[in-house]
Amino acid sequence: MTVKAEQDLYLDPSIRDWVLIPITLIMVLVGVLRHYVTLLLNSPPKKQPAAAVREQRALGRAALLRATAPLSPLPPTQYRSFSTSFAAALSSGEYLKPTPKKEGDDAAPANPFDNGQMDSMMEGMKKQGVMMVPNMVIMQYINVFFSGFVLMRLPFPLTAGFKSLLSRDIPMPDLDVRWVSALSWYFLNLFGLNGVFKLILGSNNSAVDARDLSAMSSLSGAGAGMIGGPGQPDMSKLFKSEVENLALAEGMYKWVGEGIEDRILKGFNKL
Repeated sequence: MTVKAEQDLYLDPSIRDWVLIPITLIMVLVGVLRHYVTLLLNSPPKKQPAAAVREQRALGRAALLRATAPLSPLPPTQYRSFSTSFAAALSSGEYLKPTPKKEGDDAAPANPFDNGQMDSMMEGMKKQGVMMVPNMVIMQYINVFFSGFVLMRLPFPLTAGFKSLLSRDIPMPDLDVRWVSALSWYFLNLFGLNGVFKLILGSNNSAVDARDLSAMSSLSGAGAGMIGGPGQPDMSKLFKSEVENLALAEGMYKWVGEGIEDRILKGFNKL
């Protein structure tokens, strides 16, 4: 059994100033620029028809009433009145928006090239372009100017499985896994700067690729439910489900003001 000798490489201190720091600064600046370009490319939300807003608000009010049932601010008579009226309205379909009737198999399928779906696909393509093009340019830039540079040595031991991640462009198979190359430093920054972007731009930033995976899923068809068409939720089924939930919530109902007089007197030691 052979023991590999300790590897000592003497690195030029200027590598830190001319390779490691510039790559990090470029990644941060590109992320900030990507965030603001994405904000400029975001199209303003389209106005929904009044009927669609009405059915969404009705469902939201019923859900709010149900969510506050365990400690409701409404007295029992008022809560039961609201619950009964919501259940009756949702069951009758009073808040449903009118939909065109389809006659069996003769109904025309949804057009995948209508304006709503095409606009969503185009917006997703623009965002993916903002994500992909800078990454390709930076990777080519690092391959041309910094390929083969050894930047640092990590102070803690690692297994051999990390060699392909940290020593990606170093043509030395016997080099210790703890040495980090320039291209590997780029990938570490690519996946590790999310905390810096949250500190600079806030938690809802568009500086990392993971933020726009939903746009890629919409292009591949996995996000069809977010675009519209046949993948939209059936509001009539949601209304029926909410009616059942309201009935279950009545069993958990408790008024927050129940026994309030005794509790106040007990708090002042007057009971």
